[in-house]
This record gives sequence, C-alpha cells and structure tokens, in this order.
Amino acid sequence: MITLRRIRLLLTVDKAALALIPEALWRLFLVRIQLLFPFARTAPQLGIQAQETPMTSKEGDVARIRHITKAIRVMSRFTPWKSTCMVRAVAGLKMLEKRGIESTLYMGVAKDKQGRMIAHAWLRSGSYYVSGDDAMKGFVVVEKFAKVLHAD
Repeated sequence: MITLRRIRLLLTVDKAALALIPEALWRLFLVRIQLLFPFARTAPQLGIQAQETPMTSKEGDVARIRHITKAIRVMSRFTPWKSTCMVRAVAGLKMLEKRGIESTLYMGVAKDKQGRMIAHAWLRSGSYYVSGDDAMKGFVVVEKFAKVLHAD
C-alpha cells in the first residue's frame, strides 16, 4: 500500500521535475557520502563564507528552481539512507550550480524542548527556498555560504 502511494506521488510530479528525479537521487547519494568526511573538506565547495546571494531570482531561473525544489523534496523521502537537511541543502546547491543559478546555504542552531542544542540547514535561491524552509523558524543563523556564479 505504501509503495502504491509512493508511485502515485511520483506520478503527480510535473514532467520537468520528474526528469530531474534521477539527478536528485544521484546528488543526494554523493552528498551523503561527501558529508561522512570532515566538514572542513566540504565547506570550500559551498561558496563564499559569511556572504549571501540576492533575494531576487532571474525570471528565467524560477521554473528551474521550482523543479529542482520538487525533485529534491520528493526523492529525499525515498532514499534508503537518511537524507538530512544538510544533505538536501547541498544536493540542491549542486543542482542549481550545474545550471548556473546562484544560491545561499544557511546553517542555524536552536534548542529543542529538552534544552539540547540542535542544528538545521536550509537553501535559498533568490526569493525561493529550495530545502529546509519547513523547519527553519526559530533557528539562529550561525553560518552562511553564497554560491555566486559569474557568467563568462
């Protein structure tokens, strides 16, 4: 029954987002492996530390941002490994980068109901949140990385 629901969910995704499903799965896998190594090794690939990209998107990028968002959100639910907020954010960043679209990755901290420190990561491209926006409220940004892409 669960598998049937999953198939229906995949079929409701629009065709452009559906075409990105294999890439989203591959990126989620690669990032999951990458994050097994020390963060200092990954950080330089995330962009310019302590910077942000503009809050506006180029009109031609909006549809691609939305399709990538949908592909990452759908596929992260079906991975046999845990696709954490950081995995989803970095995978989205890499998919946007491949298409020449700038983004900002945010990392934040907060305290849970038991008073323990928890962390969260989310990704923004222009005015659109690609991942992590469902849980970012209440988190204090402690680091951000701007993936600025220069047209050649």
